[in-house]
Amino acid sequence: MDNFDIPIFKKSYDLYKIFYSYRKTINKQDRHTIWQKSENIILGIIEDILLASQQFKTQKLPTLENLSLKINFLKVFIRLSKDLKIIDNNKYIVLQEDIDEIGKMTGGWIKSIKS
Repeated sequence: MDNFDIPIFKKSYDLYKIFYSYRKTINKQDRHTIWQKSENIILGIIEDILLASQQFKTQKLPTLENLSLKINFLKVFIRLSKDLKIIDNNKYIVLQEDIDEIGKMTGGWIKSIKS
């Protein structure tokens, strides 16, 4: 199975592309603080998805739990970015919908590993 065909990978890859496209609208001060932190988390999410896709089933759970934690951190930072008016509500909604979907996919993956 090609790792790039995994739906959760595609969704996180697309999330990064959207997030990156918003970068030029962020002021310099915010771009080098919370925005950079959020970007690094998204890249970490992509890394964890690729790592978990390569691991044996018995090894996946810690990676997926770490992935879930990163998704929760990202949700908080994106909401904080909206509350601080770093991004507008429309950008927030687009990002949050994708993050929520990645979170649900991760939860389903964790559930399938545990059963």
